[in-house]
Amino acid sequence: MSGSDSRCTAGDTVCEIRVYEQEVIVVPILLLSSFLVTLVFILLLRFCPEKVDRIRPRKNVTTRRILQGIDAPPGINVLEHESIALDLPTSYSTFQPPKTYQSQNLSVNPPSLPTNPLPDPIKTSFTPIAQPRELPRQRLPESFNLVTPLQGSFSMHADPSVSLYRARMENRNVVLRVLKDSADAVERHNFLGFASFLAQLGPHPFLPELLGVVSIRAPLVTVVEELENRDLLSYLWRCRQDNVDPPCEMTERRIFTMANQVASALEFLHSKDLLHGNIRASSVLVSKQLTAKLWGLHGVYTRKNKKATQRDDPSMKKWQAPELLVRKPATKSSDIWSFGILLFEMASLGEAPFAEISINELLQFHQRGKNLKKPSTCSNSLYALIKSCCQWKDQDRPSLAEVSRKLVSGEKSASDKALKASGTVNLEQYLQEAGYGETNSYTVF
Repeated sequence: MSGSDSRCTAGDTVCEIRVYEQEVIVVPILLLSSFLVTLVFILLLRFCPEKVDRIRPRKNVTTRRILQGIDAPPGINVLEHESIALDLPTSYSTFQPPKTYQSQNLSVNPPSLPTNPLPDPIKTSFTPIAQPRELPRQRLPESFNLVTPLQGSFSMHADPSVSLYRARMENRNVVLRVLKDSADAVERHNFLGFASFLAQLGPHPFLPELLGVVSIRAPLVTVVEELENRDLLSYLWRCRQDNVDPPCEMTERRIFTMANQVASALEFLHSKDLLHGNIRASSVLVSKQLTAKLWGLHGVYTRKNKKATQRDDPSMKKWQAPELLVRKPATKSSDIWSFGILLFEMASLGEAPFAEISINELLQFHQRGKNLKKPSTCSNSLYALIKSCCQWKDQDRPSLAEVSRKLVSGEKSASDKALKASGTVNLEQYLQEAGYGETNSYTVF
């Protein structure tokens, strides 16, 4: 006889359920619960992998264990105090923006401008999205190899929330911009927003190339091509030294060539109704082949994304147009003024502009119609272009197209003789002459 027959009277269903409670109720409920938990986990793993990372218990492993697949010099932990799990295949997405220029002549085809041009000061029609695009799940062909810390020069403004590293990827040198683990939500939002901004900005031969982004899992990483000669200001200073390796020479012809490359990138930004606002030698990067590429774009993203006005950067005063010194809105002509200062930096091999003028006297100096002093090795044609860019009235300054024409014309007749400057740069003296740390007391009417 069955257990129910021995303990329950015939027809007593409730009694029979109690006898078989485990088989009828408990086991099916446990099986159903297990199925639901497994289903939820699979869905989370498929659509929300970052939440799964929070749920999973984390093992206590060393930094070197986390850096699987990354080669480093033996015995040196090149990413000390950093945890970068770059060996996760699902953490990669590769930007592949369409080419809009021909590599043969580097001619740019920017988007067509509206029929009615926007008046100055311009209002941007370029609005970046908050998160970078995730393109098809294509893992980068190779791991990041030979990762080493990248020490930025003083001229490259350091972002305390971002660490820089050199690495090899796809047989080329790259720079990894890695968001630190200590970054808060706002810094993460800005990091991803800037990556999205660069992706939407599109490729240009004279803007550093965005190669990819790790945006699904922490740490967040953007991968940018490396420009081996770093920033132009440091390169100009090296050209002042003798017997440097690799050799470094700046000629007048090269000034015209590199300046025209920067002008091309600036014209590309202006075609998208974007102002740079930070044109100077430290915002230009130089490749191994001495190609100049305009950088310093984070301020462009910040101002346009937050609808902010020109940032009050004390270290920019001697590069800013007079209208910005009195806190008027920036225009395209403001970038032309700063471009003229960039030409002076190149011609003088990295001297500080208006070195003899303090920040408090700078506006009155401009008001009296005085100009930058002519560098000893600067030709008359180049100096005339510098002065035309740095006119007191913005309407008197040439357009960017006109500047480009003069640069092309000047390049044809420019000298190939290497420029020389007396002595190396004293950093402390340069900072003082460039106005770092100074404040002004201009009265704004």
